[in-house]
Amino acid sequence: MSERNPIRVYVAHTFSEDPDYRRVFEYLESLQNFFYVNCSNIESIPGGGGKEAVKDELRTQIKMAEVVVVPSIMYANNRSWITYQMDVAQAMDLPIVAMEPFGGIQEMPKEVSERADERVEWNDRLLVDALRRQARHEETTRWETIEFEMP
Repeated sequence: MSERNPIRVYVAHTFSEDPDYRRVFEYLESLQNFFYVNCSNIESIPGGGGKEAVKDELRTQIKMAEVVVVPSIMYANNRSWITYQMDVAQAMDLPIVAMEPFGGIQEMPKEVSERADERVEWNDRLLVDALRRQARHEETTRWETIEFEMP
């Protein structure tokens, strides 16, 4: 993964401003030297054609991705659309990274947990490491370093 070869990321959505959808990108932007392309577009909701047009648009967006991120709290509010996006990802043999509900106040829905290739908490480094592992099979061996002075 480099600036010339960014990871193509699709974040599950319902064509609306969801805080967890936006938060995923805040986390991705917070780390240096992580390059990605956002394949999801919440503003491209079809003007006509009903549910089939929406499904076609979602498939088109997902098809461009290497990995799909599912903020699991969105599943509780939009079960059918998030399930559809997970179905499409699995049909296209794309890995799914599921994000725990933000703040740890709820359990991850069982269906999301079972279908995910990897589950991560809301932590920028954990998310990026999961995306690298799932999209590019890159193993990261980072360690937290704590510096302190001895008395």
